[in-house]
Amino acid sequence: MRAIRHPPIDEIALTQVLYALSDPVRLGVVRQLAREGEATCGALDHGRPKSSMSHHFRVLREAGLVRTRTDGAAHMNELRRGEIDARFPGLLQAVLAAGAITDDAARDDPAPQRPVQSSSAR
Repeated sequence: MRAIRHPPIDEIALTQVLYALSDPVRLGVVRQLAREGEATCGALDHGRPKSSMSHHFRVLREAGLVRTRTDGAAHMNELRRGEIDARFPGLLQAVLAAGAITDDAARDDPAPQRPVQSSSAR
């Protein structure tokens, strides 16, 4: 099995981190890892195709946000929070806080229900 490469913290560019966080799936993975600490790829996929999630984990790893280790057949992922906080102070805290605000707003103001059309209106 090929070793998984993780970039040294001093090679991580802010543009890579922001790009990785710009995708809702990857942002969700980061937020879940921030809550849970460590999780398998399968626990984070939410039914998405394995090939799609492999791509997302690669982007997160290459951006320096996630560290992946093998544990038997499982790939365990953890957020490199301490390293990212040292390199970009406050960035993850702001991103995670903004996500919490968005979640609260979605719970408080659910999407409006579409009116049901009668069969005669069709």
